[in-house]
Amino acid sequence: MSNAGQPVRVLIVDDSAVVRQVLKDLLSEDPGISVMGVAANPFIAAEKIAEEVPDVIILDIEMPRMDGLTFLQKLMTQHPVPVVICSSLVSDGCETSMRALELGAVDIVSKPQLGTRQFLEESRVRICDVVKAAAGAKLHKPIDPERLKKNSADVILKRANLATVKTTEKVVVVGASTGGTEALRVFLSDLPIDCPAVVIVQHMPEKFTASFARRLNELCQVSVKEAENGDSLLRGQALIAPGNKHLLVKSSGARFFVEVRDGPLVSRHRPSVDVLFRSSARYLGKNAVGVIMTGMGDDGAKGLLEMKEAGAATIAQDEKTSVVFGMPCEAIKLGAADLVLPLDRIAREVLHICQN
Repeated sequence: MSNAGQPVRVLIVDDSAVVRQVLKDLLSEDPGISVMGVAANPFIAAEKIAEEVPDVIILDIEMPRMDGLTFLQKLMTQHPVPVVICSSLVSDGCETSMRALELGAVDIVSKPQLGTRQFLEESRVRICDVVKAAAGAKLHKPIDPERLKKNSADVILKRANLATVKTTEKVVVVGASTGGTEALRVFLSDLPIDCPAVVIVQHMPEKFTASFARRLNELCQVSVKEAENGDSLLRGQALIAPGNKHLLVKSSGARFFVEVRDGPLVSRHRPSVDVLFRSSARYLGKNAVGVIMTGMGDDGAKGLLEMKEAGAATIAQDEKTSVVFGMPCEAIKLGAADLVLPLDRIAREVLHICQN
């Protein structure tokens, strides 16, 4: 991690000379970032890391001699450094992206097969924000692949059958960003099969959320799916906002459901946590529990305050267990959080609130 006030030192690892140069140029324009070097493959990167350890590595996946995922796995087990994946292989939200996050990558930036230079230049603000967030990230241990296999087999049919039993009286709405993929896995894994309905906004690119939801569905007792317009909020089910779409909760009589809609960026994001939380304050009131988790920036802070003012119980993840303490910190500063809890206690407290 860079010292306070010092630029974030970045190492770019990509086999494309064009991508290396474009990334170097756009990152160098930010006074808070310093490109300490570039490497055409992981072997050159390893030599540079031996000389000077960067604060953040931007890593491609498809490279000669050693692919990026293999390098990421070796890096995280031998010399953990915050890694941001920047690759065209994750542009469709395939299993590759989920595997990268499981191996310890902090965040993912997808790039197209064509028009890479223009895309990267247009995405300068997001890339710089992601790099800065990664520099302050607390790295988690990669998930044991054997544990993934063991947890994915015995709950799928039961979840599907129970999730449609009835509409819940309480709804849990959750917002997360950087570090949220792991935080949500922990939170949802701690919920029982008959838990209150859960609605989630996780800052994630378009098409990533479907595979993210499928992966969580394999790991958790609750049913997890990417939200579709009009989906009812049901016990034992978690809905995740589609990438690049806002997600709102609505009510019609005693029925709660979600609305998926287009619209401008809110708090620099789409989907926005603030949009979800505001809709919850308006349509659910005291029937909701709001949870804001790890993430950079302040999206969700004002919305959580609106939920609290509408009578909802509100929880913020604590600094120690947050990968990036931006979003929870801003909510706490506003007085929006009734409770500040470590990640492993949030699910238990949510259930306690809903039962009482």
